[in-house]
Amino acid sequence: MEMNWKKVSWNVLGIVLGSFMYACGISLFLDPNNLAPGGLIGIAVILNRLLGLETGTLFFLLNIPVVCLGLWKFGPRFIGSTFFAIAINSVFTNDMAGFGVVTTDPLLASLAGSILVGAGIAFVFRSGATTGGIDIIIKIIRMKYKHLKTGHLFLSIDIVIVVISGFVFQDFNIVMYALIAVVVSGRVIDYVLYGGDEAKLIYVISDHADQIADRILKEMSVGATFLKGQGAFTGNDKKVILCAVRKNQSPKLEEIVKSEDKKAFLIISSAHEIYGEGYKDIYKEKL
Repeated sequence: MEMNWKKVSWNVLGIVLGSFMYACGISLFLDPNNLAPGGLIGIAVILNRLLGLETGTLFFLLNIPVVCLGLWKFGPRFIGSTFFAIAINSVFTNDMAGFGVVTTDPLLASLAGSILVGAGIAFVFRSGATTGGIDIIIKIIRMKYKHLKTGHLFLSIDIVIVVISGFVFQDFNIVMYALIAVVVSGRVIDYVLYGGDEAKLIYVISDHADQIADRILKEMSVGATFLKGQGAFTGNDKKVILCAVRKNQSPKLEEIVKSEDKKAFLIISSAHEIYGEGYKDIYKEKL
């Protein structure tokens, strides 16, 4: 029970922090510079100019039908936390607007605003909720297409909304800055959600495989696996070392291989997601 309350408390804190960051990005940087960052908040920024209602209020109203869809798909528990995120997001967005714009430079505004928005969305996602709107739609899409990354989906939908904003504001310079914000935001979302654990997948084929593996285990404190191989030309059995290491560890492993066997065959490729000890939990739900 104590652990459950602790988890709930951390989730609530994550939702509040993420919503606050999101609102700061919108109200202090993007909205005052006519930068529609995509999603329902982008639509709210556009409608704010047309209808005169506060952006946060419009964001809340636009989310009502989407929340109903989410309630049907995910149930009341998920939507309860999401509705909480939407509500405080709307309040924060309206309140932060009173502080005025931080910078009128559209490039600085697009960069700073998108970083805050992207990080805010990711924090809310990691806390088991969403900021509503497109987030819910994307979560539904990823239920069926799990190979699609969240940031990439945001990017595709947001580009359409940003282009529409160009026609409304009749300023296509602003559209270009808004597109910068959308791209940066998507990258930040992926980085916060998936982490900076992009690694290198390394295969080593060598007649000194035992010595190389022993040094990898002792000097680098990472795991290695022997695969059975056979030379197609010679027919000789070979030990193939399979090893996944973080990017900054790759040069060290290369040096070990070079020092043990200058004739070793070394294959290095990128591994974008790794699950297991030292990396991500395979049983944790992908966001």
